[in-house]
This record gives sequence, structure tokens and C-alpha cells, in this order.
Amino acid sequence: MGAENNLVDPCVDGEPNRKPIAGGRVRVVEVMATGTNGGAQEHVYSLVTRLNRECYDVRVVSLSHGSSVRRLEKAGIDVTVIDEPDDRHAVRALAELLAPIEPEIVHNHMFRAEIVGTRTALLLGEQGCRRPAVISTIHSSRIRCVDDRVALRQLTPLMDRLIVVSKAIQQKVREEGRFGTPVSLIYNGVDLQRYNHEQPCCTLHEDYGIPEASPIVGVVARLEAEKGHRTLIDAWPVVLEAHPEAWLLIVGEGSERNSLEAQAASIGISERVVFTGRREDVPAVTAALDVAVLPSYREAQGLSVLEAMALSRPVVASNVGGIPEMVEDGVSGLLVPPGDCDALATAIIRLLSDHPYADMLARRGHDLVHDRFCIELMTSAIESIYDELAIKLRASAGVPR
Repeated sequence: MGAENNLVDPCVDGEPNRKPIAGGRVRVVEVMATGTNGGAQEHVYSLVTRLNRECYDVRVVSLSHGSSVRRLEKAGIDVTVIDEPDDRHAVRALAELLAPIEPEIVHNHMFRAEIVGTRTALLLGEQGCRRPAVISTIHSSRIRCVDDRVALRQLTPLMDRLIVVSKAIQQKVREEGRFGTPVSLIYNGVDLQRYNHEQPCCTLHEDYGIPEASPIVGVVARLEAEKGHRTLIDAWPVVLEAHPEAWLLIVGEGSERNSLEAQAASIGISERVVFTGRREDVPAVTAALDVAVLPSYREAQGLSVLEAMALSRPVVASNVGGIPEMVEDGVSGLLVPPGDCDALATAIIRLLSDHPYADMLARRGHDLVHDRFCIELMTSAIESIYDELAIKLRASAGVPR
């Protein structure tokens, strides 16, 4: 019994007593492909704001400007923007920046950062600097062109570790022929301090003229084609037939906004669809939803689904990519085929109609996130990789263990 009382829950208490490795703090540079918004940028923010500062000296380099850069700076993180669209120029600029810093870990996020960051580490070695260990987290399978896929396949054996955010992405890595370096599966984590007990946004109905008694279905995602908003909008007239009082909230920004608004207008549902644009209070907005939806056509993991589950919101999501690794159909949420507007409408209607069932799914989803997908577990796993690679690097340089 005494042993049980001494157990520590890492999702609540964090990992206790992590000590700096021999030689002091590990110097880490996180390289982001873009400074805009998205799941990868959210991952970087969550990671760098939680790394143990006694053990890690961390800074961020972004290959473009954007709101995520400003958010990191506001949190007190050292951020440098290298806004060079040509990869070769970006590599030279990054090498010039990193040479005096002498980072031990270069951690890349998103495909362009993988290419630029890895080539920079190799260039540092060629210039006589100590070559940092290279980690790449693969957040999705998107690339610019076929040449990128070839480059990543060639660069992978020169990296020290790949981190994949789902088994689905791990399979894609294999299919793309990226072999020759160890692969670690580390799921994205949810910040339970933000998403566990957040109060619903009390002004949401007033902000958008939604009657107080009206249920709200919402999607939080970039307004890009892969996120499946078109299917959700096509499904909405069917939902309104069953629940004419319901409203659809589309939260986020992106290149598809104008065409999505035109789609809603063309089928006569604009009065019941709200495009909020970017919101700074996403946890509170998500907490106010009666049903959270993610209708993606492809998805590495689907962080917004986890966030909704952490807030005890019932979810409907596409059975695609890494989503079924988090959502068990009929147990912790409902899964539907991607692109199937009829199935999507049916699932939403079921949760709006059967409140006890929706509440049961929401409770189970909440418990699952707490057990398996908290941000503390994610951070601890990445810190262990940093330590492992830094110890090897320092051993090769003669630093005593």
C-alpha cells in the first residue's frame, strides 16, 4: 500500500528528478519548416516550453515568419527566422548561425526542415565543427515534389533518429523507403493544464449570434483541402433536417476559406455556419462544443481530436491515418469513412440526439487522453532521446560520463 501511495502520475506531476547529463546542459536547436499555424508548430511550442531548463539549452529556428514565431517569442523562447526560400541559401545561413552556438542536437520538424536542418549539420561537420546529432520528427507525409522524397530517402541514413507521431506515419516512412536510422514512435501529447478543466467560452453564443439553447458542432483545423471541411459542409443540410436548431462552427484560418464560404452559400446553409478565423482561446471554444468533428482526408495523428477528448467532448472523426490509434469507434468516439458526408451526418446526428451515449464516449475519451496522450509523456520521451544522443556525442569527444 505504501508503494502505491508513492506512485507519481507523470501526466499530473511531470517526470521527477531528471538530472543533467555529464557535461552540463544539452544544447538543442529546434528547426521548423514554417512559422505559420498547424499541428507541428503546436508540437514544437508544447515541447520547448516544457523542456527542463536545468538539463537543456533550447532555441528555435523557423524557415519563415508567422504567428507561431510570435507565440514562441511571447513565451520567452529564443527564435531566429531564416526567411530564405532557396534551400541552399537557407542551409548556408543556418550553418552560419549554428557554428558559434555548437548545438549538440538539431531537431527538425516538417519536411523542408528535415532537408535544410540535416544538410546544415553535415555542412558543419565539413567545415571542421563538431557535427550535431540530427533528429527529425515526421508530423505528416506532405512534401513539395518528388525530388523531396528522393532527398529525404538519401538523407535518412545520415540522421541519428526519426520520430514518428503515429503508426500510420511509421508505415508511410517504410513505404517511402526511408531506412538506415532508428525510428521512435512518440505520440503528440495534450497539455492537460490547458485542456483538462477549461471552462467553455461564455461569450461564444453572443459573439456569433447563436441562440443560447442551440447545440454547436465544431471543427478546429487549418482551412486546407486535406482537412475535409467540404465533406462536413455537404453533410450539414442533413444534420439540420434532424436538428434545425444546430449551428456549425468552423475554427481556423487557411487558403480554403473563401471557397468554403462559397460552398456553404451555394447550398443555402450560410446562416447556420460560422467561420471564426483564428481564435486565441481554442481550449475554451472547444469546451463549448456539443460535438467536435475532424473530417480529414488524411491525418498523421489529429491533435485537435485529442484536445477535444481531453475536454470531455464527444468526437466524430475520419477513420484515416493515425486517428484510429486514438479513437476506438463506439468506445471513445465515432469513426466514419473519409469523404462520406452521409456517414458523417449520421454520426453527428446520433451524438446530438443521444446525450447519454455522447457523454459516455466523452468520458472514455477523456480517460484515454490522460492515460496515454498527455504532453508530459511526450516531452519525457523526447528528452530521453536528447540525453542518449548527447551522451554518445560527448563520449566521442572525450567528455567523461
